[in-house]
Amino acid sequence: QVQLAQSGGGLVHIGESLRLSCELSERTDRPYSMGWFRQTPGKTRDFVAAITRNAATYYADSVKGRFTISRENARNTVILQMNSLKPEDTAVYYCAKMIGYCSGPGCRDRRLYSSWGQGTQVSVSS
Repeated sequence: QVQLAQSGGGLVHIGESLRLSCELSERTDRPYSMGWFRQTPGKTRDFVAAITRNAATYYADSVKGRFTISRENARNTVILQMNSLKPEDTAVYYCAKMIGYCSGPGCRDRRLYSSWGQGTQVSVSS
């Protein structure tokens, strides 16, 4: 099974930026979609952003305009660029892979993702 290795994250102040990376351990010709989710203690793992094989992107309303998801196919990596960070963005962030295509609500459903990264902490201080 494919492994997802996350990097990035850390502690920043309000308004600063962070970049999260998620590298897949193997290449495949099968179509797949990638997503980022985040979770705080005692809460569900919530959708943040997704990108399909065709580079269509989807965002949670809370991060739209501040976060950007992208794919670097040559490096087999998915990036989440987070700008204008807020304290409410503090969470453990997870990347995930879904086999096949998704669109709209399907991209936001964590149950459809079959592989997950190890998680990385993002903390935004006021």
